[in-house]
Amino acid sequence: MKLPLIIINTLLLPLTPYLITFLLLLLFLEQLSYLKKKRTLPGPSLVLPFLGNAVSLVRNPTRFWDLQSSLAASSGLSTNYIVGKFILFIRDTSLSHKVFANVRPDAFTLVGHPFGKKLFGEHNLIYMTGQEHKDLRRRIAPNFTPKALATYTAHQQIIILQHMKNWVGLASQTNNTIALRFLVRDMNLHTSQTVFIGPYLALEARERFKSDYNFFNVGLMKLPVDLPGTAFRNARLAVARLVETLAGCAKQSRAKMGEEKQEPTCLIDFWMQETVKELNAGGGDISDVELGAHLFDFLFAAQDASTSSLLWAVALLDSHPEVLAKVREEVAGVWDPESDELITAEQLARMRYTHAVAREVVRYRAPATMVPHIAAVDFPLTETYTVPKGTIVFPSAYESCFQGFTEPERFDPDRFSEERQEDRVYKKNFLAFGAGAHQCVGQRYALNHLVLFIAMFATLLDFKRHRTDGCDDITFVPTICPKDDCKVFLSMRCRRFPALTLQ
Repeated sequence: MKLPLIIINTLLLPLTPYLITFLLLLLFLEQLSYLKKKRTLPGPSLVLPFLGNAVSLVRNPTRFWDLQSSLAASSGLSTNYIVGKFILFIRDTSLSHKVFANVRPDAFTLVGHPFGKKLFGEHNLIYMTGQEHKDLRRRIAPNFTPKALATYTAHQQIIILQHMKNWVGLASQTNNTIALRFLVRDMNLHTSQTVFIGPYLALEARERFKSDYNFFNVGLMKLPVDLPGTAFRNARLAVARLVETLAGCAKQSRAKMGEEKQEPTCLIDFWMQETVKELNAGGGDISDVELGAHLFDFLFAAQDASTSSLLWAVALLDSHPEVLAKVREEVAGVWDPESDELITAEQLARMRYTHAVAREVVRYRAPATMVPHIAAVDFPLTETYTVPKGTIVFPSAYESCFQGFTEPERFDPDRFSEERQEDRVYKKNFLAFGAGAHQCVGQRYALNHLVLFIAMFATLLDFKRHRTDGCDDITFVPTICPKDDCKVFLSMRCRRFPALTLQ
């Protein structure tokens, strides 16, 4: 026992002042580096070593980003420090466009999440640039043709109806309010699985898929501690399993679409149909693993953003009864639920006011509030400020959607009418689907899904929000949703539910 004490006393204790001095020097240099990068921009003057303000971000992301927005009110920019990373928040729309327009190896790289590469892996659409990215988007385009979208809307309606029936049954059993967030999320996951990979995912695999996607969702909102048992590690492993599952689905679809006279029934079929044609014409191929990773991109983009928009649609329709009345009137003039027929593409196009409501929901509550990028080089963003290399840059789509528009704080679907056309007049401010080379390729699909949901929810159901103080405050999960998870009273509005089938 004496020997270790002797070693400590003779060797370590004399070094203690030097170790403390060295540690203090590192902390000083870290603080100095932060202040040098920050320069005169608004942001905290002092930050905690290494962690920075990560704890406040994880504890209350809404308050954190509200503070960053208020700090950026005058200059359009604000700064902070998170887990060893200098971050730059962009509120100004023109500066956000400057980032979106310069996604390339010698400027900015899109990351989707501050620690996205660890989570999503290497084979990911959001990290691609240049000709490789253009070629992939060209191959993806057939997935969103009018024929493909019409195929998807049939599946979407049947699944939406199935879940709405379940919600009414749940509400009648409890005779109380039900929280829609997890119910809508499950409906959207069911929809995405069916629309994207159709018959290639067995029932048992769907349940595992749901569990893994939940691991992923939880990990998105946690500190990036990649150790066994942590939420972040669970999320990373779950993504690897999801990509493997999706790669297997792509392989099955490729084999099917290689046969003659096979009609596509889901997104991967449309993609593989074109891939097979390209291969037969001597074009390039894409591996099943890459396809699985890209399918996961679609799933991530469709799942959480769509859940956010559907929840805000319910909340905003409830708080704006005059809008709800106009939606119901328009849908009734186009579609009769008792006809037991699916809403056709032509009928969907005639629901112009409902489309305007959907676009206003997305503008008013942009689900993916920010689009993280990393500065690959020192980039001159303004005449007076150069973004340091390695900075995580957060252009705010949410803030841009409240700039330029007439009375932007007001929920007003008529701004998207043929008369006002604010979607064209203020096009540069409508950044809910991004901009530039990485603008959302599936936005028509996303808007169709939202319009179908609004039309069916408003027509088939009576609903009333359970209003409490702060119930409509914004919370991040990871996209934004009402703080109370959108609690509603639900009941049937129609005489009977329609009997919808694919035939």
